[in-house]
Amino acid sequence: MNRTSRISRTHTTMTVLAGAGVAAGLLATTIAPASADKGPADRGDKPTVVLVHGAFADSTSWNGVIDKLRHDGYPVVAVANPLRSLSGDSAYLKDVLAGIDGPVVLAGHSYGGSVISNAATGNKNVKALVYLAAFLPEKGESAVDLSGRFPGSTLGEALRPVPVTNADGSAGTDLYIQNDKFRQQFAADVPRNKTDLMTVTQRPVTEAALGEGAAEPAWKTIPSWVLVATQDRNIPAAAQEFMARRAGAHTTEVRSSHAVSVSQPGKVTGIIEDAARSVR
Repeated sequence: MNRTSRISRTHTTMTVLAGAGVAAGLLATTIAPASADKGPADRGDKPTVVLVHGAFADSTSWNGVIDKLRHDGYPVVAVANPLRSLSGDSAYLKDVLAGIDGPVVLAGHSYGGSVISNAATGNKNVKALVYLAAFLPEKGESAVDLSGRFPGSTLGEALRPVPVTNADGSAGTDLYIQNDKFRQQFAADVPRNKTDLMTVTQRPVTEAALGEGAAEPAWKTIPSWVLVATQDRNIPAAAQEFMARRAGAHTTEVRSSHAVSVSQPGKVTGIIEDAARSVR
């Protein structure tokens, strides 16, 4: 495919995303080896908390949550989500989970919710799922599908597409949030000195990942907790509430932007620990 065709196709998709209010995921995580804190002697009776970010940020977005979880004695693994394809990202997370001994509480933010839903299916060690301003897709649904069902997202018009070549040689598109729109779109309740750093360190998600349909979701068989960010401009709060009700999840609303793990680390940690206390 030539560059003109690729740009034309991306323009069409961007128009759809803007109209539908595509949602792309947030936040990143510090990379921690899967073996870290995994021994039962180190864990005591606490499950390992595995954190999975979405798009448009780097791994430091979980730092406040990690500090609080570790202070409270929880072993933590923060996974570096590749953000290349839903199936591929989920397979990577499955491999990470396979290297962790004992019970796991698996938490995902935004597009990371789709990834944990795929990866946890059939894994007996995953005892609870936590969705933080995140997607809980049904089989076959994509991030684009879900965010387009409800009005309120302004993400599509804030995106900047960058044509890329995939590992197999095919043409693809990376999506970034435009620098001058990042704070308002993604993290309006985060101090500007932090959002300035988040803007320039944001990691892109592929257009294909947001459009890929989900596999059989783990939330059908694993207890779930949901944090609804009521001021979210990526995933409308109405979409988050719909997915939470459908999953029969324990649901908490928080007045927050999409970047809830940065702006409200205490509340995020509280919900994760609520889920962890349910593990027997």
